[in-house]
Amino acid sequence: MDRQRRITPQRGHRPPAPRVDLDDVIYGIHAVHEALVAGDPLRRIHIGDERKNDPALRNLLELARSGQVPVQVRFENRTFFANFPYKAHQSVVAYGAPFDYITLEEAIALPRKGPGLFVVLDHVTDPHNVGAIIRTTEALGGTALVLPERRSAGINATVRKAAAGATAHLPVARVSNISQAIRTLKKAGIWVAGAALGEGTVPLGEADFNRDLAIVIGAEGEGIAPLVGRECDYRVAIPMYGKTQSLNASVAAAILLYEAVRQRKDA
Repeated sequence: MDRQRRITPQRGHRPPAPRVDLDDVIYGIHAVHEALVAGDPLRRIHIGDERKNDPALRNLLELARSGQVPVQVRFENRTFFANFPYKAHQSVVAYGAPFDYITLEEAIALPRKGPGLFVVLDHVTDPHNVGAIIRTTEALGGTALVLPERRSAGINATVRKAAAGATAHLPVARVSNISQAIRTLKKAGIWVAGAALGEGTVPLGEADFNRDLAIVIGAEGEGIAPLVGRECDYRVAIPMYGKTQSLNASVAAAILLYEAVRQRKDA
């Protein structure tokens, strides 16, 4: 009878860390707090032992305990947070449900008081840029954000953190093709303006943003794709007066969004 061979762990060997589904993670005090305020279905919240009596967490813990859906709160030692690749977690990490995207048709049908204001991202892959754009869009009363399914950062933990909780309040649609999405927006009576540089562009101060509008933002440096640019009703250039001839995608989005809000307020 063959004896079963015993496999003994090598000296210094550590068992693998538990698998973490990072897309479902929300980290940082503000992002987790906003998710609770918005009623996001969080499964559990992990908080560092050293923050048990931290006044900054008082409101967060009260929201977790008073919510309609019970949220499990666990206090952890520092080794628990070593499983996460985030430096800015602030010893507060929550697990939520996968982000609830809507369809483009649902985004177009969203109720709005004045002219609609959509932001369409074309190949913006940096999650910090995506998060910052979501934060600005929501802060300025934008209707919805449109993301492509490929070659773009989705709503993951880093995006949620950079958005500082705005992902809990701004509807986000995910589409398979940006050019087709633009055609659908135009059929619905929404004008589409692409952020661009070069010939054939309208200077920012001369562009009409006081209408149902979708602003298309491309990747930093590359800008919007030529096929996408051709689908836009017009392309808008932000004046550049220095030697630098391009802006960070989130900065460009903020300038265009503020111009839209300014025109509508003046009107």
